[in-house]
Amino acid sequence: MKALVYQGPGKKAIEERAMPAISAPTDAIVRITKTTICGTDLHILKDDVPTCAPGRILGHEGVGRVEKTGPGVTAFHPGDHVVVSCISACGKCEYCRRAMYSHCTTGGWILGNTVDGTQAEYVRIPHADTSLYRIPADADEEALTMLSDILPTAFECGVLNGKVQPGSTVAIVGAGPIGLAALLTAQFYSPAELIAIDLDDNRLDVAKGFGATAAVNAAGGTAAAQVMNLTDGRGVDTAIEAVGTPATFVLCEDIVAPGGTIANVGVHGVKADLHLERLWSQNITVTTRLVDTVSTPMLLKTVQSRKLDPKRLITHRFKLDRILDAYDTFARAASTRALKVIIEA
Repeated sequence: MKALVYQGPGKKAIEERAMPAISAPTDAIVRITKTTICGTDLHILKDDVPTCAPGRILGHEGVGRVEKTGPGVTAFHPGDHVVVSCISACGKCEYCRRAMYSHCTTGGWILGNTVDGTQAEYVRIPHADTSLYRIPADADEEALTMLSDILPTAFECGVLNGKVQPGSTVAIVGAGPIGLAALLTAQFYSPAELIAIDLDDNRLDVAKGFGATAAVNAAGGTAAAQVMNLTDGRGVDTAIEAVGTPATFVLCEDIVAPGGTIANVGVHGVKADLHLERLWSQNITVTTRLVDTVSTPMLLKTVQSRKLDPKRLITHRFKLDRILDAYDTFARAASTRALKVIIEA
């Protein structure tokens, strides 16, 4: 089969690989029909994720058809149409019992990290019963590809951890795919103000189309002052960090109001400053999280009921044999205006 393989920092290639095989009774083999690229894949290529070794097939998102199941799989059968969760969960360990599937002792974020991932024609899914979600007959495959990772990540790590409330003021630092997904799902809770912050005017225009009440261009170093002006000097109740750089994390510290919450979503490859000399007395909460995907069933229902349209995040489409072009397009988002790219296997 064809697969996109990480070959070391900055290096990737399409390779011919053997089809995956069942290696545990709870495994399933899924034939991928649609997959996509995540910002985390770019972090791997930047050598920000040391657990991912060269030779790994990348990707942790996708939809497809179950091809084969191990004897321990009871919830799915060959031919079933499924969403692949970015998080694999045994459902039995201490962390899974606490709904912290991201810390599953035999799972977590392993696809495209410590085991081969979804940017291939076939993928082995460990703990299939609790790591796949059935797709309804009339569902849109492309829309549901966004449920593998981006929507639950933005919702759980950003909106839920950020304690977004009706009437609150929210700033989302970063209007890329994760930031925009946070913008869409934050509206479940009817905040009074949703401020999008980015360096790219095109993405800020998209954010306004998605429901942002204000857009702030962070170029020139005036973003904090602009947010303070928009909030009458108070700051925001929730600052969602959706980039993963030291500067964007510090910006969240600069704009959060007393009693507010900084919800970190971004993947940080280097240290960021925590200015406790300013924040120690401000009743600030700082949260971190890796997505647990506990919200995936709920999000699937909201998509099916047309309360949420994640397909709006998709800007480009490629065949699997053009996945290198897809990576180039995704990595140059400022010039290509890419958000999420769909790759058809």
